[in-house]
Amino acid sequence: MAFILSKVSVWSYAFAALLHGLFTVYLLAAWHRRIRGGFLILASLATALWAASNWSFAVSERSWLFHLANAFDALRLGAWYGFLVLLLMHQETQDGSAELPSWPRSLSTLVAGISVLAVGCFALEIPVYDTPLRTWAAASLLTSVFGLVLLEQFYRSVSDLSRWGVKPLTIGLAGLFAFDVYLFSDTLLFSRINPAIWSVRGFAHTLAIPLVALSASRNPEWTFRVFVSRDVVFHSTAIAGSSLYLLLLSGAGYYMRFFGGEWGQALQLAFLFGGALLLGVVILSGAYRARLKVWLSKHFFAYRYDYRREWLNTTQALSGASDGLGMGESVVKLLADLVESPGGGVWLKDAHGCYSQQARLNMPHSGVQDREGSDFIRFLLEREWVMNLEEMRAGHFNRDEVLWPEWVSQVDDVWLIVPLISSGGLVGFVVLLSPRTPVDVNWEVLDLLKMAGRQAASYFAQMQAAEALLEARKFDAFNRMSAFVVHDLKNLVAQMSLMLRNAERHKDNPEFQADMLETVRHVEARMRGLMAQLMEKTSINQPRPVHLRPLLERLVHARRQYVPRPRFEPPVGDWAVLAHPERLERILGHIVQNALDATLEHGTVSVHLSGDVNQACITVLDTGCGMSPAFIRDQLFKPFQTTKASGMGIGAYEVQQYIRELGGELHVDSEVSAGTRFQVLLPLAPDNSPRDTA
Repeated sequence: MAFILSKVSVWSYAFAALLHGLFTVYLLAAWHRRIRGGFLILASLATALWAASNWSFAVSERSWLFHLANAFDALRLGAWYGFLVLLLMHQETQDGSAELPSWPRSLSTLVAGISVLAVGCFALEIPVYDTPLRTWAAASLLTSVFGLVLLEQFYRSVSDLSRWGVKPLTIGLAGLFAFDVYLFSDTLLFSRINPAIWSVRGFAHTLAIPLVALSASRNPEWTFRVFVSRDVVFHSTAIAGSSLYLLLLSGAGYYMRFFGGEWGQALQLAFLFGGALLLGVVILSGAYRARLKVWLSKHFFAYRYDYRREWLNTTQALSGASDGLGMGESVVKLLADLVESPGGGVWLKDAHGCYSQQARLNMPHSGVQDREGSDFIRFLLEREWVMNLEEMRAGHFNRDEVLWPEWVSQVDDVWLIVPLISSGGLVGFVVLLSPRTPVDVNWEVLDLLKMAGRQAASYFAQMQAAEALLEARKFDAFNRMSAFVVHDLKNLVAQMSLMLRNAERHKDNPEFQADMLETVRHVEARMRGLMAQLMEKTSINQPRPVHLRPLLERLVHARRQYVPRPRFEPPVGDWAVLAHPERLERILGHIVQNALDATLEHGTVSVHLSGDVNQACITVLDTGCGMSPAFIRDQLFKPFQTTKASGMGIGAYEVQQYIRELGGELHVDSEVSAGTRFQVLLPLAPDNSPRDTA
């Protein structure tokens, strides 16, 4: 049985052995230990061993490897026969005897016996190396024809509704059996094995793998968890179609050059360039890709969508904008891709109950608006329908049953309107443009659009709630800052009032006049700073090192007109903390001012500064009325709690908040009718050490 081998046979059987081996491992991993699946795994494994033996024979040309390959071929055929017989018997059991003639039921037993005999006849030549070639070819031809007969009986026994699931398997096995009939008929006719036909036999078996896998994924009752990726099918089909196109293009170019005379080469180059350009246009065409996806979904899958993938895409699109798209554009793209639409727009409800276009993709801007409570908005909310305007224009719905939006004629190319409903309210709706290719909008499409629309609506609702919360927080921060500013203005007004009361007695005193001008200048500067801070809605200063000694000297000097007059005992050194100078002076001024307000004329108020290498300590002591522990615990630092007739109750609250913001501590010791001690501890600014000012 020696014949001339080529490199094609080496690659052909190598690919067949590798891919069938991988396919066998995949089937084993997905197997549920049932007998039908076991026969399919055995057939795939035997094919892998058969291809590996033929590859070894093609490489070494040792005859015993050829006979070993035939042994595995017999095992392969036996596994396929057994698999088909089991499917045939299962089909008869499922269909029942009332719906089928009596002879197929008895045929199963007959087929099982013939299968064993056929495989046995095919294997007769295995131990006998000198078996005549024509005898071997005749036995092989007989088994191949029997395989076609068995396959035809199985396919006929399957109901019309179930043939969709086994059609890929039937096509693949029919192709393999027919190829073997061709090979062995040629061998029997010419008494020699055709090397070209034998060489591509491995490729033929490799091409059948996707068809077998597709049928396994369509028939879970075979007890396989086989998943065929839609992306793989789409790209594989596109590559196969492109390859076939290029092959035809090359053939046409070759004959054009061969028969074109002196114009042949020029015509060939022009033809090839034009064909390649056309291929690029087709591959990059969105309409072409859409038509191919729809065609594959109709003919290769039970459901149009891969729901796991669509769910992941929905989550990814809504969890974060991609490709430079905002949230609205991402939602439009998500829904548009589900139905092969080029784009659309999203209408969202604002705070005034008006629905207007907030985002668009491949769609012109539209000023169309709708109001909450309109007939169309109520219809979307009550029915929760995905409105197909194309079917409505065709008269498939009664105009009295379906409420058209009044503005639909003002927006070009409108196709679908998807409501965005969340928590029983209509957040908005998405308008999709006409698709690139005709799409059958059936229940599956409508359900998927509703699911994606509800997910998008929940994200939009959360986004609007977050924006409303952020706006409320901004108002809260502004109101809080306004309260602090008003409190400071109150203190400045009190300072001006005290100056005016003293002016009646000391207006002719030159020293008092100078102090009055200085006080007015200070108050004017403080008021300008407060107004600027209020308009900026934030602190106008950035934290920076602030030396405490000059700050406290300035603070005490500004209150020299009060009785009792506060005292500041300058320390030996100075310390700097990281803070906002004006704000730190203001909160320390609150403490000193509160001490002055709580102390009678014969009492004392003193300010002290000390510290170490880690922190600075500011202490304010007074001999005023004091506070009870309960008041300090329950009321002192709560906003809007005050015992003063003209107080606002936010000074102590701001002091505590700002000291915590700086990373410091505030300690209060007080005794009723004895006095109070405020101690402020602040961390030093980086690279700061006590500075000697003596």
